[in-house]
Amino acid sequence: MEFRAGDIADLLKGELVGDKEVKVTDISKIEEGRPGTLTFLANPKYEEYIYTTQASVVLVNSDFKPEKALPAKITLIKVADAYASLAVLLAAYNSTKHDNVGVSERAYVDASATIGDKVYIGPNATVGPGVKIAEGVKIYANAVIQDNCCIGAGTIIHSNCSIYHSTVIGKECIIHSGVVIGGDGFGFAPRGSSYDKVPQIGKVIIEDFVEIGANTCIDRATIGATIIKEGVKLDNLIQIAHNVVIGENTVIAAQTGIAGSTHIGKNCMIGGQVGIIGHIKIADEVKIAAQSGIGHSIEEVGAIYQGSPAILNRDFKRSYVNFVKLPELRDRIISLERRQKDTESTTHDG
Repeated sequence: MEFRAGDIADLLKGELVGDKEVKVTDISKIEEGRPGTLTFLANPKYEEYIYTTQASVVLVNSDFKPEKALPAKITLIKVADAYASLAVLLAAYNSTKHDNVGVSERAYVDASATIGDKVYIGPNATVGPGVKIAEGVKIYANAVIQDNCCIGAGTIIHSNCSIYHSTVIGKECIIHSGVVIGGDGFGFAPRGSSYDKVPQIGKVIIEDFVEIGANTCIDRATIGATIIKEGVKLDNLIQIAHNVVIGENTVIAAQTGIAGSTHIGKNCMIGGQVGIIGHIKIADEVKIAAQSGIGHSIEEVGAIYQGSPAILNRDFKRSYVNFVKLPELRDRIISLERRQKDTESTTHDG
């Protein structure tokens, strides 16, 4: 990338202090700043580094006031929120990496598929019959889009993804490598000592602005749809079972597993390695700490749960205080038992 300081200030609607013509070609940490790079100061505990950094351009909050002299060649761009502005800048940079257009001669696109303008389909990618791909979609090498899928405008599907038939993906989604969407739900009916497979005839619906991390799996519904609603962010290595519904703007960290037919509310935050049983409901704005096990519905909006089996966070903390004292309590009980035996022995002998 190459950005001019003046252009960065215009993009971020910031106030430029310094040389508007200076150019940057990379981004660095403030403590590791190099000439020709841009860095940022958002956390006050890193302020000491701004007085020694070699970075050419620094994003700072608009209320930043230096306590001593800054490096002579530094250019500041003052913005309302330096960290948020960095995200805007990175998004602009990232968009330049996805400006490929066209269909590789090594890709397979069925004649019945509908392909919008400015689409990219990479080598060895497969687009099946009846697929509809909207404007600006990017499908990278070895991805497979099966029959009758629908991909919304501006969505990016990275290499080696498998999108099973009839899946619907909204606009401006990001699907990272290795994701499988629409595989069969885990449905089996016991028959004697064996199991009969229950056909999974539903589908998966991914709404707009969803991001799905590498190697996450989202199963198709038995009947109806598994639904990931607008703005959801899923980390790597997550398992979402058939008929699950995840509400708007919920975020879920890696290695979480959600069993079938569970409904999770909007604006929830779920930590890594959480296990959630099936057929329950979790209210809006609930927070679940990492490695918790959820075995029942959570009806209180904004509740915080922790532990396995999970309990309210305030109860978990009180219980944990006692838990860490168990060795001490055990020793005290043993001591008391010995004293009681000694007392009883003395009384008996008397």
